[in-house]
Amino acid sequence: MQNVLIVGGGKGGTSLLKLLLQSDSFKVIGMIDYNEWAEGVLLAQKERIPTGGEWSSFLTEAVDIVIDTTGDESVFQKIRAKKHDHTVLIPGTVAFIIASLLEDKEELIDTLQQESYKQELIFNATHDGMIAIDEKGIVTLLNESAEHMTNLKAKDVVGKHIHKTMPSSELIETLHTRRVDKDQKFTLDNGRNIITSRVPLVDEKGHLYGAFSIFKDVTDVAQLAEELTNVKELQTMLQAIIQSSEEAISVVDEKGHGILINKAYTKMTGLKEEDVIGLPATADISEGESMHMKVLKTRRPVRRVRMKVGPHKRDVFVNVAPIIVDGILKGSVGVIHDVSEITELTNALKRARQIIRTLEAKYAFEDIIGSSEAFMLSIQQAKLAAKTPATVLLRGESGTGKELFAHAIHNESDRKYNKFVRVNCAAIPESLLESELFGYEEGAFSGAKRGGKRGLFEEAHNGSIFLDEIGELSANTQAKLLRVLQDSEIIRVGSTVPKPIDVRVIAATNVNLERGITEGKIREDLYYRLSQIPIQIPPLRDRKKDIKELCDHLIRKINADYGRNVEGITGRTLAYLQSYDWPGNVRELENVLGRAIIYMEMNEQLIDVEHIPTLERKKKGAPNNEKKVATDKSLAVLLEEHEKKILDQALAENKGSRTKTAKQLGISIRSFYYKLEKYQL
Repeated sequence: MQNVLIVGGGKGGTSLLKLLLQSDSFKVIGMIDYNEWAEGVLLAQKERIPTGGEWSSFLTEAVDIVIDTTGDESVFQKIRAKKHDHTVLIPGTVAFIIASLLEDKEELIDTLQQESYKQELIFNATHDGMIAIDEKGIVTLLNESAEHMTNLKAKDVVGKHIHKTMPSSELIETLHTRRVDKDQKFTLDNGRNIITSRVPLVDEKGHLYGAFSIFKDVTDVAQLAEELTNVKELQTMLQAIIQSSEEAISVVDEKGHGILINKAYTKMTGLKEEDVIGLPATADISEGESMHMKVLKTRRPVRRVRMKVGPHKRDVFVNVAPIIVDGILKGSVGVIHDVSEITELTNALKRARQIIRTLEAKYAFEDIIGSSEAFMLSIQQAKLAAKTPATVLLRGESGTGKELFAHAIHNESDRKYNKFVRVNCAAIPESLLESELFGYEEGAFSGAKRGGKRGLFEEAHNGSIFLDEIGELSANTQAKLLRVLQDSEIIRVGSTVPKPIDVRVIAATNVNLERGITEGKIREDLYYRLSQIPIQIPPLRDRKKDIKELCDHLIRKINADYGRNVEGITGRTLAYLQSYDWPGNVRELENVLGRAIIYMEMNEQLIDVEHIPTLERKKKGAPNNEKKVATDKSLAVLLEEHEKKILDQALAENKGSRTKTAKQLGISIRSFYYKLEKYQL
């Protein structure tokens, strides 16, 4: 037996509690709701189930299943974070579907009860006496006309053997012989003469489950004309019942031609009577096989067969059963259930989950590999920053793991259950960056969507936004970003109305922002706003003792990606890797290991030096043939002159191709164009 904890005592929680109380496989050990008068709490107290307003104290190792019916995403995430590994957490969406299904079940039971009541009315409305017995001779039906003719009451007869109240009845003989007797004269125990017909009740498999007798007092022959009217009224009533049903119903005759549909059928399929009545059963099918024709061939019912019907190809489930009278097949009746809406909701839910997954932070501090002193200092700073709402500026060379730190800071913060939006400021064209970040109003520019569009800052409301390559922002965008940091509000493109937002900004850059300030590229006030908590991430060359740990982690990752089973690196390989300065940092190390594993034999388990591609390095002890630089110039001027020479040389090597040159130098194409303009190359 599995222990179940229900969080939420509302409608969904109450329905699930009722369902679980009927099961021997589950034991409800707690009902949680802050409202002590909630329906589910009161029911649980009645059943002597522990209740409370706080779920955490109930979430012990003894709990096997937690069902969250609150509909509150934050509650769901908190439970998921605290639950034990073996505990299964079922979200509120599933509980809602189950509750809806239970409601449908209760409605169906009510409908069946109403139908049963209507059938009872029908049986009692006829002037013919009716008696039915089961296979053991126990009376199961005695209608009002039969009561009047036999001078017996149904309450004294139903449930007893027929010979105890009607010793002369021949229904028992009908059970034994399975013979149909029509229009037989018979005298009741009270002396009344009747005309009766007796038939055995046999299902489609030939199993006998009772017998039925319908009889008429011959003294009532004068009332036959009136009874004929009653039959017509009965037919009208049956038609009304079918037409009033919310279930779509279609009926065909023994040849498979349509003879009856109701309004619900027309509403669901879009087909009218002239499209179905008198036509083959395949007339309404868009995709799939006709279940009416299958049932007519096999004389067996079918259930929950999926197909598409009508001109709009409505997705449905169908249940079809044969109509057999006196052992003769008269046709079949089908009940159609619409599943198009459920399918649409399911697909919408899948799309929503895909969107949510793209807005979640993937990594935590446990995923950041390294134990060197400088690196641990950066991690400690990041953990402290995560507990505050302050803006964080991650600084470090390309490939050092700035985005990894951004993910971890968000996951460690109070905003971890809200969105984490990532933006590469250099990857979005300048003409689109402002509208992407801050959104736009309808008609703000040509091609703007009707109703406008939310920007990435609005998407990240109550969460975090990671602005990578922050140094690539234009002056206009910098001004708008400064407004966000100062006033916690944004203004959409094409609007003058500010919108308040609550967003935690995490920025990252691999460029010298201080130099950008002196050159007029970076606003000084923005720089100080971004640098509330600056975190410098050391390059790999300054933490080479982490290389062994990084290699083990990266090899496991590459094994999973490439389907390999490499165990690690040799001691020679480790020494070789530690002798290199890694200008591309961890990203370059992963690239080198990936290439090594690709070219290894499938039976090789350890990466040796010969597997490693040649690493370009400055040889120790090599003569220094470099020319001395002039010292009469400032460092900034010397750096610019050297940068200009490198750009000019790289352009020549790539035959003037700007895209290839930018890729070779490892900078964005936007930054490359800026430098070309700056140095007039």
